[in-house]
Amino acid sequence: MRGADHGDTSEGGPEPAASGGGGSPHRSRQGKTGGTGRKQKVTERPVEIPELSPGQMDWMVSVFGPYRRIVQPKLYGIENLPADGSLLAANHTIYGVLDAPIMITEIWRVRRIAARGLGAHGHYALPVWREFLTAGGMVRGTRDNVRALMRDRQTILVYPGGAREVNKHRGQQYQLQWRERMGFAQLAIEHGYPVIPVASVGADDMLDVIIDQDTPVYGEFACLYEKFIGFPTLPVAVGVGGTPIPRPERLYFWFGEPIDATRFGSSADDHAAAQALHEEVKQAVVMGI
Repeated sequence: MRGADHGDTSEGGPEPAASGGGGSPHRSRQGKTGGTGRKQKVTERPVEIPELSPGQMDWMVSVFGPYRRIVQPKLYGIENLPADGSLLAANHTIYGVLDAPIMITEIWRVRRIAARGLGAHGHYALPVWREFLTAGGMVRGTRDNVRALMRDRQTILVYPGGAREVNKHRGQQYQLQWRERMGFAQLAIEHGYPVIPVASVGADDMLDVIIDQDTPVYGEFACLYEKFIGFPTLPVAVGVGGTPIPRPERLYFWFGEPIDATRFGSSADDHAAAQALHEEVKQAVVMGI
């Protein structure tokens, strides 16, 4: 579909993104988590799904209205989204914020389906940013939160490429960095949840990366930063007239036909099945781009 012109989200868990089918409010749910299945020690967190109302989604549409008029989003296959919940697996573009809010608000505006994005733990360390994303429906990206969303038949937005796909190097426009991140596939199989491959095009054309982790000195700093902070550094990119202002580009969103996760069995522990679903979704996203 290439246009003419965001938790516990590493190997085991779903990868981050920003409500289930329909427009009904979703109440906060809390309870104790189980294990995540990861070998390394993880912090146990309660299940917590922040409330999301139709009024909040309408507010998000109004907030991003001026930006929408600039990027003029065009949707393909929006009718493929089930009204009773699905897992949207999408490609991340540079910085992750140039297209995701528009996709979420367009899904709500056109279909009245609210997509709950999964947020990496790092988002929750920034108070104002955290509150803004939570108001837009973001849920901390833990396995148990995703299970709760699936039990409620909500629509979930996941970015299997995570932070590495956001922090692109030079020449990596529209390249997927999914690696062996199986969390979304394992949970889809466990719950028999339909997966919608999603392709986003336009945002990677807004900026040109000029400094990344391969750049001398900056690259050394970036490695140290990631080692101690646990999160990759952002690349330095330029747009209009060599400034950080993104170039105005039209945004395109393609939603593929649902992939039936029940075709891959029902065991989240079946690595071969999860890998097969992961690859099928990935190839569909590549074709969509």
